Amino acid sequence: MAVESVMLPLGTSAPSFTLREVVTGRVYQLDSFAGLSALLVMFICRHCPYVAHVEQEIAKIGQDYKDTGLGILGVSSNDPVSYPDDAPPRLKEMAERLGFTFPFCCDDTQEVAKAYRAACTPDFYLFDQHRRLVYRGQLDDSRPGSNKPVTGRDLRAAIDAVLGGKPVNPNQKASVGCSIKWKPGNAPSSA
Repeated sequence: MAVESVMLPLGTSAPSFTLREVVTGRVYQLDSFAGLSALLVMFICRHCPYVAHVEQEIAKIGQDYKDTGLGILGVSSNDPVSYPDDAPPRLKEMAERLGFTFPFCCDDTQEVAKAYRAACTPDFYLFDQHRRLVYRGQLDDSRPGSNKPVTGRDLRAAIDAVLGGKPVNPNQKASVGCSIKWKPGNAPSSA
């Protein structure tokens, strides 16, 4: 069943995190992206058909915005026991197959997903240079089976605006996807 993302209030400060990257094993924190003009945090995974539908565009965004001042972080928060395709070795395969140019991390404790109030995959959060939320919502209007092309239009417009020092359009649509797969007894009370 499809779930919509939680529309956090614009202006929310980026929650801190400490996460291990699945390809290199390097640890990333919010401060790892200090000095960059913007930060995009994406909650994605391997098994979700909504993510599979847009994974090429996610990889392309990483390539297109490399060296532009945009930091990008992919995060998988799904329970890898119940969803083994979302375990670190399989996430590593995904990152390598798609040629991700950004770190893809595993949120083992699911605390990062809770802090960001991530509800679905994919779920996108864009923060400005002060790490204040300027965009949360969908990649674009395409969904599996919708026959609409995957363009990344909504997210790209927000990225371009923040990198260009312009205001991001506050009229934003929620992302839609598979729910975060919480570990037994770990789901937030609002999930």
